Amino acid sequence: MRWHPITMTYHVRSYRFGERLIPDLLGKRGVPDGIVAESWEISDHAETTATITNGPFAGKTLRDLVTAHPEGLVGKGWSGDRFPILDKFLDASHMLPVHLHADDATARRKYGEPNGKDEAWHILHCEPGATILAGIIPGTPAEAIADAFRREDYDAVMPRYAIEAGDTVYVPGGVIHSFGPDTLIFEVQQTSDLAVSVMPVDLYGNRLDEATWAANIAAAMDELRTGFLPRPHHGLTRWTGTNRYVVCCAGPHFALERWNLVQPHREPAHPERCLTLTNLGDPVGIAWDGGVETLDRATSCVIPAAMGAFSLVPDGRAVLLACYVPDLERDIVAPLRAAGYSRDQIAGLGEVAV
Repeated sequence: MRWHPITMTYHVRSYRFGERLIPDLLGKRGVPDGIVAESWEISDHAETTATITNGPFAGKTLRDLVTAHPEGLVGKGWSGDRFPILDKFLDASHMLPVHLHADDATARRKYGEPNGKDEAWHILHCEPGATILAGIIPGTPAEAIADAFRREDYDAVMPRYAIEAGDTVYVPGGVIHSFGPDTLIFEVQQTSDLAVSVMPVDLYGNRLDEATWAANIAAAMDELRTGFLPRPHHGLTRWTGTNRYVVCCAGPHFALERWNLVQPHREPAHPERCLTLTNLGDPVGIAWDGGVETLDRATSCVIPAAMGAFSLVPDGRAVLLACYVPDLERDIVAPLRAAGYSRDQIAGLGEVAV
């Protein structure tokens, strides 16, 4: 089989916290009128599995390809019922609801799902005053947390940090969080859509009845993880010539890197893992032994594990976000230690045992 870079359809959600930052600032084309709160770029979630738009697999879904060719697509030795990474753009023109996502154990215990949702936010744009709320202030009693949620006084129990463009925030499942306003992010996450909000309204701004709101707070308290405090991180940088590579975050389920390319980049074969690429800059050519594919601004693709080595050739200045499921020692710890970074610096990327 001759593999190639795989492009696919995207899915839009019109939650109330969004506006038009995705088309207006990113230049994403073809989005509908009105609110574009989220654009799911690479998705194999049950309700939003993408349809492939190029090559011999055109018309098939990402789920079809995962099912038929799991090792060729995702990596040698991999098995599973869904593509492991979900990538999206998210517009928080208004502050997001305060909410959390189940971790893996909770997803299996409560929802019968194979995994929960660790996620990370790479800040693409924000106005002064934008912040994150994430985690629980250490030592806060459970009843004080629930009471703050009922009073909608989230700052009483959650740390707040300022953010700026270029920051990344790693948020494991179970960690309560929100961010905004006037913020545009790229998010990488496990393929899951499990979420519990402690807000008195739903994602479209509709008021919940008191019983539903109370039940949601109780569910969030049951799933809450209090021992992890997300903080904005600038990432760890390496240079090759005039190309700049930043490891933005890493954990057991995904790593995110930002590649700023002004000269061609050669990527070796990775038969053990696939790669997702999202372009934030000028068009970039992806050249492999079967041809050349152009990745335009604000579009994404999957590089199958079995495709082999390839080159990225920028037409100007390419800014690419690269995501993959890492072997943490091989892909993160060893190269960053060789670049001179300390164990503490590497551990700050997310959940990396060093």
